[in-house]
Amino acid sequence: MNRIAAILAGAIVVLMLLSSMLFIVDQRQFAVIYALGEIKEVVVEPGLKFKLPPPVQNVVMLDRRVQTLDSPESRPIFTAEKKSLVIDWLIKWRITEPRQFIRNNGSDIRNVENRLAPIVQAAFNEEVTKRTVIGVLSAERDKIMNDVRKRLADEAKQFGIEVVDVRIKRVDFASTITDSVYRRMESERKRVANETRSTGAAEGEKIKADADRQREIIVAEAYRDAQLIKGEGDAKASALYAEAFGRDPQFAQFYRSLEAYRASFSKKSDVMVVDPSSDFFKAMRGSGSTPAAAPARK
Repeated sequence: MNRIAAILAGAIVVLMLLSSMLFIVDQRQFAVIYALGEIKEVVVEPGLKFKLPPPVQNVVMLDRRVQTLDSPESRPIFTAEKKSLVIDWLIKWRITEPRQFIRNNGSDIRNVENRLAPIVQAAFNEEVTKRTVIGVLSAERDKIMNDVRKRLADEAKQFGIEVVDVRIKRVDFASTITDSVYRRMESERKRVANETRSTGAAEGEKIKADADRQREIIVAEAYRDAQLIKGEGDAKASALYAEAFGRDPQFAQFYRSLEAYRASFSKKSDVMVVDPSSDFFKAMRGSGSTPAAAPARK
């Protein structure tokens, strides 16, 4: 019985020893083997690997995937125009030299991120200070990101990493000048609106003046045409009257008298004081009548 227990205990020890000597390397990892505190080997290929048992050799796994570092804080950066901007950025990086990475940062990724963030911020400061606000916001935004990535390329080598990409997430004015910028934008919009209103009012007056001119021309031309038509009508009427009156002179004289009466007595309030025996009332008296004694009233 004691012999069986000893065999089982020995088997357990052997299994524990073997488990401490075998390890699996994932394709997303680097395996760094230490021998008495010194880097002995870096395993890149995935699979089941062998090492000496602790404390002779130990293994540390490093993530070889692309990592993301966001700007830890938003600090104002002055442009070439001395305008203060706040830029939020991020960078994509990955480990390329595990030995160099561990020598400079240890095995904790947070160590390299804490050291890398100020370097990235300084690179952005140098690039932004050479450009205007418009350039940072649109025209040269891509160039700023490319130039920052080039600046970080050499710095990243000492950390054993590679900077894959640099991106600007947000660009905004510092809170100290945001209100003044908004007020200036509001004033500019009001100025443009006033200019538009003034231009519209001027165009409206111009259109109104042109319409009035065209109306005067149309009225004048219509009056001219009306007078021509009226003149032609009067001429035709005069010709007809002359022809008719030429046939019967007495009727013509009678008709002229009636027209004179109509013009003279157009209103009830009209009063005339004339001699009844005058030729004016000849048509009313008739050929055989005698003059009245009293004046006529109409």
